[in-house]
Amino acid sequence: MKKNISHGGREQQRSAAVRKAAISPTAQSKKPSSSHSFSIVGLGASAGGLEALEQFLAHVPKACGIGFVVVQHLDPTHKGILVELLQRSTAMPVIQIKDRMKIEPDHVYVIPPNKDLSILHGILHLLEPAAPRGLRLPIDFFFRSLADDQYGRSIGVILSGMGSDGTLGLRAIKEKAGAVFVQTPGSAKFDSMPRMAIDSGLADVVAPVEELPDKIIDYLQHVPLLVRPDHEIAEKDQSALEKVVILLHAQTGHDFSLYKKSTIYRRIERRMGLHQITKISDYVRYLRENSQESELLFKELLIGVTNFFRDPEVWEQFKNKVIPEFLAARPNGGMLRAWTAGCSTGEEAYSLAIIFKEVLEELKPAKNFSLQIFATDLDKDAIDKARAGIYPANISADVSEERLRRFFIKNEHDYSVKKEIREMVIFAPQNLVMHPPFTRLDFVTCRNLLIYLDAGLQKKLMPLFHYSLNSGGILLLGSAETIGTATDLFTPLAGKSRIYRRLDTSRQPNLIEFPSAFTRTRLDTVTASSAQTAATPQAPNLQSLADQLLLQRYSPAAVLVTNEGDILYVSGKTGKYLEPAAGKANWNLFAMSRDGLGNALSEAFRKAIRKKVVVVLKDIKVGTNGGTQTVDITVQPVTSPEALQGMVMVVFTDVSRQSVAQAPGSSERTTIHNAQVTAMAQELRQAHEDLQATRNEMQTSQEELKSTNEELQSMNEELQSTNEELTTSKEEMQSMNEELQTVNHELQAKVDELSRISNDMKNLLNSTDIATLFLDDALLVRRFTTQTAKIIKLIAGDIGRSITDIVSTLDYPGLAEDAQQVLKTLVFVEKQVSAREGRWFTVRIMPYCTQENRIDGVVITFTDITVAKNLETALRKAQSDLEKRFSNQTAELGKARNKAR
Repeated sequence: MKKNISHGGREQQRSAAVRKAAISPTAQSKKPSSSHSFSIVGLGASAGGLEALEQFLAHVPKACGIGFVVVQHLDPTHKGILVELLQRSTAMPVIQIKDRMKIEPDHVYVIPPNKDLSILHGILHLLEPAAPRGLRLPIDFFFRSLADDQYGRSIGVILSGMGSDGTLGLRAIKEKAGAVFVQTPGSAKFDSMPRMAIDSGLADVVAPVEELPDKIIDYLQHVPLLVRPDHEIAEKDQSALEKVVILLHAQTGHDFSLYKKSTIYRRIERRMGLHQITKISDYVRYLRENSQESELLFKELLIGVTNFFRDPEVWEQFKNKVIPEFLAARPNGGMLRAWTAGCSTGEEAYSLAIIFKEVLEELKPAKNFSLQIFATDLDKDAIDKARAGIYPANISADVSEERLRRFFIKNEHDYSVKKEIREMVIFAPQNLVMHPPFTRLDFVTCRNLLIYLDAGLQKKLMPLFHYSLNSGGILLLGSAETIGTATDLFTPLAGKSRIYRRLDTSRQPNLIEFPSAFTRTRLDTVTASSAQTAATPQAPNLQSLADQLLLQRYSPAAVLVTNEGDILYVSGKTGKYLEPAAGKANWNLFAMSRDGLGNALSEAFRKAIRKKVVVVLKDIKVGTNGGTQTVDITVQPVTSPEALQGMVMVVFTDVSRQSVAQAPGSSERTTIHNAQVTAMAQELRQAHEDLQATRNEMQTSQEELKSTNEELQSMNEELQSTNEELTTSKEEMQSMNEELQTVNHELQAKVDELSRISNDMKNLLNSTDIATLFLDDALLVRRFTTQTAKIIKLIAGDIGRSITDIVSTLDYPGLAEDAQQVLKTLVFVEKQVSAREGRWFTVRIMPYCTQENRIDGVVITFTDITVAKNLETALRKAQSDLEKRFSNQTAELGKARNKAR
């Protein structure tokens, strides 16, 4: 026993380190409500849990600085001795919990029988069980309370047990960024609880029970070094965080740059703690080297935590007030549409469907309403689970018995959503911040998703939801979410719940940013920032430096413009030729041209664009500050590289003035006069050329306009008549396209499922020795097994033929009549009939019943009883022989008696 309690010097040193870390003030995650500074571990166990608990506690080091709370399924009528049994395995005090007992480190607290347990500010509270015996889920109850009280410091452990208790509680712990440890199912006496936790994707660590204490301690040793209060993330950590976002986008295709950095950082810290990594830069390297970790981090960031009828008072208001008032405003009934964004595993969408069904049943007078729900989520695995519609038995904690009986099918270990509810919901994967939204909706629910997105994205999503909803549509958000500044788009309904009604507003649709417009920019910014940080300086190249020097000092001034003259790029000093125009900023080449440059440049530009040639202007006088400058201008359409095709390069080259010695006086005045005359002549000639070019263009344009005028007039009426139709149908087409994509995912999943079922059925029928024949209600062959072909001459081509047209080896001429009689009376028929070669069969004819309890033909089975029949004949013959012998012996005995007399 001492060996179990103490693990030697190494364990004592590590225990001291863990205790120091566990009680550190920095060991707090996001706003835990308790004032204590050590970790609390919840242990959940059921059948076979005593042995697992003993092994767990035996491997917990002494003075570890952790408080343990044990919640086990106990007999409510029996005084347990669990405290005494566990005390033998550990040196820590083991105490049965009393109401309002404060948790202390290095103690083990055990729940008493017939009580529910909760925790608030580190103090344990006992409550009377609300659920009847057999339906209680004490582990779920405590784990949820632990998550609400401890947030990121909450730790849940699932050990051996039957059922699914604990799964819902683990979801709450994961939502608060806590950690989940699960016993390996192979080492558990009863593996139902551990396997359910693993299959739900909630387990962070799965290990044999004796290794779990070490795993928890290693986790706690690293987490306090990483977790910090909410504050500005350090610059080096910011860079590493951006690298993580880029790696996730590269490996999963999803952009998390618009998520709150604090949320991403906490989730990364949790993963680092589980891997015992202390530096986020080391985690970036680990992420690059392990593709599986990218998938796990991706799942971690999705935070797919939900349950049926979350926040029950909100759903009650939705049922009793919101939906009835909404339906009352639509007296003609009709199809309503809803969108559940971020549906996770489907509980939210099914809750809405159930509520709507209940409202319709209570509606008087009854109206013809139906609801189509589109449920989407980023996690494809969660969508697959939602489509299956199968949930663990512990949903009874959130769903009333009446609703379970009305809308679910009870299986052996779980519940299935009934067909009437399942068909109301269409599930499909969708990225809310990248893919287009659904439109023409009456209800939108987006609960507990916006809290993980940054404020800028939340602000952009509100107009998007407004655009998706019809006039008067309803928006339902989570309890910690609001519409922010979008008060001109939505108005809150009565009560504290986050239910809003859409307002009609004058905001223009073109002011709405769709996801495709606002996600790419953010990721590009992150990528550029990270690339700049990660760039490694290269040694300078002599040739590149020389080329750069020549370009700076000797290359002419130039601008790259579009075919409209808008400036895209400026090279060199262009201030002598271009200057900003007064008024609103205008980066157009012609608006910025200095005096003397505008007309000539405009004409040359048009000519270059029209004829696709290089146009050169010589000796153009450009007005500068206080003088003139002679310049040559080259206008060249760009044809290569391909990225610059369609653009125009305009190059300005100064013409140097010749130094000519001139005599003073009249000679100087003559030179000035001649220069002025030459300039005026050049301007006159340029104006004449411009006028002639304009006339040519006008004539060409007039001819083109005349030829197209009649065509435009004839098309005008048609365009006007179709314009309104196109405008009104655009939104409908977009909605239909989204629905088709969603339905396609749904149908593909159903096709795959039907294919598997068909293969299973085929193998089952072919593997049995009982010949089986399926007929429809017209007695046409629908399906048969290979054994049937040996009795009735059937081939694959006989499917669809009447049974009366097929040759049989049976001496059973009334087979068709008996089958018809079964269809009428629904009473099965069983007969023994003979066949050729002395064979006998028991023929059993039964009605074929579908899942909807509809009769759709008959099923005929042929059981070979030849051996039994031969044995029966032999027995009858033996019995006859015995009777004859007995008769003869009796007669002889009578004769002997007569002689004796």
